[in-house]
Amino acid sequence: MSEEKHLYLVDGSSYIFRAYHRLPPLTNQHGEPVGAVYGYTTMLWKLVDQLNAEDGPTHMAVILDAGSHTFRNDLYDQYKAHRPPPPEDLVPQFPMIRDATRAFSLPCLEEDGVEADDIIATYAKEALKEGWKVTIVSSDKDLMQLIEPGLDLYDTMNDRKLGREHVLEKFGVEPDKLGDVLALMGDSSDNIPGVPGIGPKTASKLIIEYGDVEAVLAAAPEMKKSKMRDNLIEHAENARLSRILVTLKEDCELPEPLEDFALKGIPEDPLKAFLQHHGFKSLLTRLGAADAAPERAQHSVEADGAETGDEPPVDRSAYETVTDEAALDRWIADARHSGYVAVDTETDSLESVTARLVGVSLATAPGKACYIPLGHGGGDLLGENPDQVPLDTALAKLKALFEDPAVLKIGQNLKYDIGVLAQHDIRIAPLDDTIVMSFDLEAGLHGHGMDEIAELFLGHTCLKFKDMVGTGKKKIEFSEVPLDRATEYAGEDADVTLRLWKRLKPRLSADRVTRVYELVDRPLVPVIAGMECAGIKVDREELARLSAEFAEQMDVTEGEIHDIAGEKFTIGSPKQLGEILFDKMGLKGGRKGKSGVWSTDVNEMERLARDGEPIAQKILDWRQLSKLKSTYTDALQAQINPKTGRVHTSYSLTGAQTGRLASTEPNLQNIPIRTEIGRQIRHAFVAEPGNVILAADYSQIELRLAAHMADVPQLKTAFEAGEDIHNRTAEELFGAVNRETRGRAKTVNFAILYGISRWGLAGRLEISPDEAQEIIDRYFERFPGISRYITDTLTMARETGFTETLFGRKTHFPRLKSKTQHERQGSERAAINAPIQGTSADIIKRAMARMGPALDKAGLGSVKMLLQVHDELVFELPEKDVESATSVIRDVMASAAEPLVKISVPLGVDIGTGPSWGAAH
Repeated sequence: MSEEKHLYLVDGSSYIFRAYHRLPPLTNQHGEPVGAVYGYTTMLWKLVDQLNAEDGPTHMAVILDAGSHTFRNDLYDQYKAHRPPPPEDLVPQFPMIRDATRAFSLPCLEEDGVEADDIIATYAKEALKEGWKVTIVSSDKDLMQLIEPGLDLYDTMNDRKLGREHVLEKFGVEPDKLGDVLALMGDSSDNIPGVPGIGPKTASKLIIEYGDVEAVLAAAPEMKKSKMRDNLIEHAENARLSRILVTLKEDCELPEPLEDFALKGIPEDPLKAFLQHHGFKSLLTRLGAADAAPERAQHSVEADGAETGDEPPVDRSAYETVTDEAALDRWIADARHSGYVAVDTETDSLESVTARLVGVSLATAPGKACYIPLGHGGGDLLGENPDQVPLDTALAKLKALFEDPAVLKIGQNLKYDIGVLAQHDIRIAPLDDTIVMSFDLEAGLHGHGMDEIAELFLGHTCLKFKDMVGTGKKKIEFSEVPLDRATEYAGEDADVTLRLWKRLKPRLSADRVTRVYELVDRPLVPVIAGMECAGIKVDREELARLSAEFAEQMDVTEGEIHDIAGEKFTIGSPKQLGEILFDKMGLKGGRKGKSGVWSTDVNEMERLARDGEPIAQKILDWRQLSKLKSTYTDALQAQINPKTGRVHTSYSLTGAQTGRLASTEPNLQNIPIRTEIGRQIRHAFVAEPGNVILAADYSQIELRLAAHMADVPQLKTAFEAGEDIHNRTAEELFGAVNRETRGRAKTVNFAILYGISRWGLAGRLEISPDEAQEIIDRYFERFPGISRYITDTLTMARETGFTETLFGRKTHFPRLKSKTQHERQGSERAAINAPIQGTSADIIKRAMARMGPALDKAGLGSVKMLLQVHDELVFELPEKDVESATSVIRDVMASAAEPLVKISVPLGVDIGTGPSWGAAH
């Protein structure tokens, strides 16, 4: 440890809110909320470890806010007045967070009447007087005022020190002038008024020219006449008040002497007791005391039965760069000896279909990882490429490993790597995917990307890709990153993936999600990768024709809107549109947002349209045309892959919490199905010459599943007899079947399954809430099984925190017990639908996984599955194979649930074919 004294002052409040918002709601075995406590503990531990190892601080303290009322509120009663109170489930965690700090034997300071920033400022100045170095752990702009020689800030989010240069670059002034800039520009988050119309750049220019706030205000009357000059004169007192509010108090009482902040390492006993009390098992493992803690925090803070052993800490410098065949052979032999290996690819693109392979990383044990560069160099024409194993040689050796059935390949979002390696005729099998494991364990609680789950399950922050390649004009390709840095980044990806697998794999059984992982999701990973690689052909000329047609229709509709309004205006501008509708035309029922601008969202336009306002429907029509033109007919032309001539969507197995696949870049699941415009767009998706498109769609699968899961005899009988289910519902509800009652029955059938409220149904049917309630009551009277299903589902969800599909897929709803009404009701509606929609998703996933083998067995290997859109699968196949393929596809889809689940109603499948996707319907 350095003899020079170096004080670290941690802005604990920022840590608390970061921890709260980055983690899902978690509870310990005592039923206490501990999400923020767990996150705060891991962040603080990481900081203490890192600083002890790297920077040698000698003294440290954590500073917290004691309460919301300070001397600034006495000066200005609106100071921070509009800030909402802390979330209800965070409040009881504040005392536990103080306990966590003290468990590390760190001082935890707070004082009534002042803010944490004031205490930090006081201690910082005192330490500087004593000749100490000071680092404030925060990126708060208010604390940047304190920067001077010997004092800097440490931004842990971006792992960087902030000094004088940062303030100059960001605000254009020296740190000691920053308070003047902040006073002029104000701060909406703290409700500091400042001077209207003056932002950071203007404030900086004024302070540079005049020196400080008082000098600016004194000079204002002589300034050139402008709105800024008028505002400076009119709001001078607010500027002076703001200068006082942003000034940090540097003469607070010191609750503890500086010397009491001396770092003495982390004592094991108090920290162990704290972690045991809350059941933070992975942190106890880190402390070396896992066997003493059988409990675990609920909702997956830890993993029962996940024996990770004495894992070494992540050490990026320990990873090996493999540049010769002998080393590569050694790693492959090690992988075969282990029986598993974590795999990750580095490329030059996010599109797996065309991405160039730059390197491959492997990990065979925690802390034991390597990077095999395959395409580095070439950034500098005069430079030499680094030593690398020849690409063909390396790929031949890796192909043998990746296709070895005796070695399990582990990846994070492995479908991408499968797509990349498929370009080189390499197949990955067998496999495990940590992103899918995390999703199957904890859908609805958090995201499942590596950065997030590494923080959550390992307490580790991964290197960021942008830190390797830079941003903006200075951005480079990964192939140009020096090998030592590339090895740190790529090796960490493989190492962290393996560590995550060791945590998550045992939990599949412990949390009873093995069935959905092994029999639904894991088999789908290579299938999805294959569909992404296959892509689908689109007719560029047809898209261009549709774009021109939509543009013409938009022009006509725009003219009609302007005629009704009596003047021209920008329809796409919510501000201008609101002024036309509610100020000029005087339409009734408008509402303004906090900014004072009229709302013109879709709900408002649909309300006006129901009220018979012609302009509202025209606006809705114009918006739909605009959206479809920009999102599809224009964008799809740009998304045609120049290498394949096809469009390749990207599917996410973790994008929808119910288990449905999500489609992006482009999103092919949001093309309107039942509108003529949507059908026109689908006609642009075409088959290659000699082929046709086949579309296979489950018929009313969610209603069929509802009939089975809720045990509704009338609906079961109707489905078994092949009746029109909406006709049956119309007969039950309204006593007659005609076009109007069937349409209303169809709306009711689906709305009830989505947990709709009386007001929601009233809006859809354009009736009063009382009439809607009568329909809901009548529906439950005719179909009591649906009512029981809803009651039972919500009861179980409230007790366990999650719902389950017939295949065991869990969807978590942490806000079900929220005291905020709209959060609670939204969760209730989602919970009612999740078992049904999730089971539907599980069934079509099982059909997709079985489809390839079934077609191959029938000698139909030329039939390619291209798209999945909710309940529909889209294929491309030779015309001669239509009859045979139709039979196989129908059988696979109809029996997809079996033998795992037996559905008591038949699963109907509608199949059509044609030269385009649109024609196949």
